[in-house]
Amino acid sequence: MNTCYDTYYIDGKFVSEDEATLSVKDITVLRGFGVFDFLITYNKRPFRLEKHVERLKNSARHIGLELNHSNKEICGIVMQTIEKNPHHKEENIRIVYTGGISPDGVTPQGNGILMVMATPKHELPEWWYTKGAKIITVDMERFIPQAKSTNYLSAIFAQQKARSLGAVEAIYKDKDNRLLEGTTTNIFAFKGNTLITPPDSILPGVTRGAVLELLQKKYDIVLDFIPHADLADMDEMFIAASNKEIVPIIQVDDTAISDSKPGEKTLALMADWKAYTTAYGLGEAD
Repeated sequence: MNTCYDTYYIDGKFVSEDEATLSVKDITVLRGFGVFDFLITYNKRPFRLEKHVERLKNSARHIGLELNHSNKEICGIVMQTIEKNPHHKEENIRIVYTGGISPDGVTPQGNGILMVMATPKHELPEWWYTKGAKIITVDMERFIPQAKSTNYLSAIFAQQKARSLGAVEAIYKDKDNRLLEGTTTNIFAFKGNTLITPPDSILPGVTRGAVLELLQKKYDIVLDFIPHADLADMDEMFIAASNKEIVPIIQVDDTAISDSKPGEKTLALMADWKAYTTAYGLGEAD
């Protein structure tokens, strides 16, 4: 049986996934010190690649990690990695910059490694989109939320709790009981003709930005936190992320959202998103 391995970029070389290695002394391994970004392709075109790479650079700046590649170089390596995986219909692209090897195992030396991994795009359950999904909240906030770091202990803990409760995502909640963001998503709510989404203390989602662009002429957009106590007053809710796209939310913890069905505005957004990303894949939209 022939196995078709994916090809990754690791520290200056393109290698088969089964030959991809990283030193156990890298402080990404030892301390969780590193940054990454994640995106998908549409018709093999990486979605808003430049914005994702700029966010990677911003994440590194927030945690004090020195990048030895320019944005242009990283974008070029991503495109080469996609070309070296023609067996994929669509791709998940993960860009990682490690902390590098440190003599004392904790102090960055500016010698981090760039990795780009391309894997087949994973299809999520259809019922998430047709019936809507449940999410939970957790009393937790990410450390340096503006950075997409490889320190994912809080996210893994929260996702385990979500799965145990039949939820598809966990939303961080601050000390004032305000919803912030999901472990891998941004959150939105409709109240009447107003779209509400948290303004800060979150990772600036690239998909979030695209959603706001699509909806800015349709609704009043308010950048504000969503109090947990106000959930029952929301008409519709959804989460958005690169891999999940737009997922309608019909329950948060024990609170049903409206009539526990995907709302009309969310369904309309999903249709607009489909049209937009299709055009993006054809090079007809940016």
